[in-house]
Amino acid sequence: MSLVQSADDDRLTDAELRRLALGTLFPGFEGTTAPGWLLDLLHDGLAGVVLFERNVDPRDPDTSLAALSGRLRAARADVIVAVDEEGGDVTRLDAGVGSDIPGAAALGVVDDVDLTRRVAAGLGSRLRAAGVTLNLAPVADVDADPLNPIIGIRSFGSDAERVAGHVAAFVDGQQSQRVAATVKHFPGHGATAEDSHYTVPVVTASPSQMHRRELVPFRAAIAAGSQVVMTAHVQYPTLDDGPATLSRRILTDLLRGELGFEGVVMTDGLDMHAISQTVGHEEGAVGALVAGADALCIGGESTQPEIVERLVRAIVAAVRSGRLSPARLLDATHRVGMLAAWSAGGARPTAAPRGGAEAARRAIQVSGDVRLREAPLVLELHDEPTIAAGEIPWAIGAPLAQRMPGTVVVMLTPDSCDVEPALRRHPGRRVVVAVRGLRRREWQRHVLESVRAQRPDVVVVDHELPGDPALLGPHHVLTHSGSLISAQVAADLLAGLRTI
Repeated sequence: MSLVQSADDDRLTDAELRRLALGTLFPGFEGTTAPGWLLDLLHDGLAGVVLFERNVDPRDPDTSLAALSGRLRAARADVIVAVDEEGGDVTRLDAGVGSDIPGAAALGVVDDVDLTRRVAAGLGSRLRAAGVTLNLAPVADVDADPLNPIIGIRSFGSDAERVAGHVAAFVDGQQSQRVAATVKHFPGHGATAEDSHYTVPVVTASPSQMHRRELVPFRAAIAAGSQVVMTAHVQYPTLDDGPATLSRRILTDLLRGELGFEGVVMTDGLDMHAISQTVGHEEGAVGALVAGADALCIGGESTQPEIVERLVRAIVAAVRSGRLSPARLLDATHRVGMLAAWSAGGARPTAAPRGGAEAARRAIQVSGDVRLREAPLVLELHDEPTIAAGEIPWAIGAPLAQRMPGTVVVMLTPDSCDVEPALRRHPGRRVVVAVRGLRRREWQRHVLESVRAQRPDVVVVDHELPGDPALLGPHHVLTHSGSLISAQVAADLLAGLRTI
């Protein structure tokens, strides 16, 4: 008897239900080698894995990732290997050194959808060569709230139509290399001032507002054939109670019914506090499946086999109790299986140029006199890392020191941001202040004001979205990206090695 017949007759065995439940799960793990428990679960039917920087050897990320993917594929030929590689600030392959492609904000500023398509194809080519078949990108959120702590620079911009064009181009470019795209975070995380890694943000926009703004890029992504849509752990009270990840009205009625999406609906990480610290992992998994999700992402934190087994037991129990229909579970597993088949099919991808340097150069905007005549004092302002991006230790300092020997680089943080000692020690040097997130971080504004009061010719290099133009001052560089390539392009400008 087939599983389809079993589902119709409600006579699935525990073993069949276990395999179906595993077919919805995407855990993470520690280290650059696959642990035994993970390989065993792949043999049992685990759908795939989500890889992070902890799984990549920073000395040779591409080779180490290819070796790891090959080992996973030896355990299950159709395993879906996923990674969260947006470029710019959010990079897993280049977490140790910085990405060689700028992120979405820079591409949106350039506003050349053909360039975005080429950058995405180059990224897809690299990922596919390393054995990755699913990338958790691009971000389709519209940057609607300037105080948003987690989207911001990861978005293509604040204009919904512009975002839509670049999202569609990114999907098309990446999927041309048979790496499935994941547009996120449905139905939109851009109009919040909170981070769903820590709480349940709320978007109060009306349905009509959402159709004019939040949903525009998702419609474009679906039309472009995006294989996956990722849910947001965000509440939309004008649509439903609770977060979208657990809402049937949002995932089934809106995304499936109204927008016509037929691919895989994947949750954002169930380990995020918006789920794990509210309803909990098990209820989050079951609730998401009931709502219409197909793939359950649990890889953000290092996942242990006990967590996977707890989720499997919860899903099986939900079927036995009648809360989750066997047909819904089978549908979810089937959609994930179709994604795996799509990734394995089609023509073999070919190498594609990255396009990162061109994008970084074209995104740079310069105001005033930023040319340095001698080695400067660089003050780099660094905040605590976000969970999405992790540590971002690179900025303009190191690239500028390579180009102008004798450059002094001083790192400042919210807990250690007294500029006086550095200014006193280097009275004759022109000062470069590298900021990141100036528009929402008051301590950085205070530091910049203090420096400008003593050194009016200070050069400001903004590695994120622009802050107050008056605060940036007459001499500044806007990179619109936290990528290494953008820092290098900015260093070329300041050192006089390139003109804009």
